[in-house]
Amino acid sequence: MDMSSFDFLKQQELPAGALYMVATPIGNLGDITMRALYILNTVDGIACEDTRHSAALLQQFGIHKKCMALHAHNEMGGAHSVIERLAQNERWAYISDAGTPGVSDPGAKLVQEVQKAGFRIIPVPGASAVSSAVSIGGSVLVNSEGRFQFLGFWPNKSKERNRCIEEVKASPKTSIFFESPHHIKETLLTLGQSLEADRQIVVGRELTKKFEQVITLTAGHIPQWLEKAESLKGEFIILVAGRPTNADEAPAHATLMMWAHALAPYLGSKEIAAVLSQVLGLSKKEAYQLALNAKGDQNTGQ
Repeated sequence: MDMSSFDFLKQQELPAGALYMVATPIGNLGDITMRALYILNTVDGIACEDTRHSAALLQQFGIHKKCMALHAHNEMGGAHSVIERLAQNERWAYISDAGTPGVSDPGAKLVQEVQKAGFRIIPVPGASAVSSAVSIGGSVLVNSEGRFQFLGFWPNKSKERNRCIEEVKASPKTSIFFESPHHIKETLLTLGQSLEADRQIVVGRELTKKFEQVITLTAGHIPQWLEKAESLKGEFIILVAGRPTNADEAPAHATLMMWAHALAPYLGSKEIAAVLSQVLGLSKKEAYQLALNAKGDQNTGQ
């Protein structure tokens, strides 16, 4: 595609000696952005999580650039190779196999090293399984007022999985995580056994792809759904509604202040707020105000 006539793509400068973190489709090639194509056509080279996978993607859009492998097993070495190119005033892009780099994909170490070396990093946003799932989360996000925590890929080790289950159970935020087809049944059954029966859950399978499915159900209905599920193949993303709270369940103000006062001699305001928010499920704003009040009382001798 000839993009030379699309002046709006040039509204942001493309400085040399910079790294461009480019999001690519998570399944549907139509989700590639015009800006991503423009950037990938403009840079001097592209670092890829998997050069074979990326070659097929680039070929679809007629992009012919030198590519470098940069994946989880060589990210530090690959980062230094990219930095050498940036030092020669070249522009380089990084793309993962699908979606936004750094979101449960390689990219974070690359960004860290490039930043340390003093070069500019420019995000080129686009497809992401997380933002896609949030946009259709509906009932699982209402009670948490849109607040969510992203847990990445669900761990395979039982100890870590149990810890994550407890974190999901206790958090007032919606919890979002990825799961593989090999463990999806076990994970969903564990959620069904561990959560309140009416806790809302959304299961997304193969988002943006041909066999895309989005299922909204409660924890109590998970076993019945699994019995009827036509397929458990593909890539999954799970959204679990946050722990339900209401005004009657909220701790009394006096109790909250007791906690804050007990912590004040030992912690700073930010640390107190973090404890109150995590343990009592308060918003960060409310917890921080309580912490400030407690520290103020301590300083005035109350």
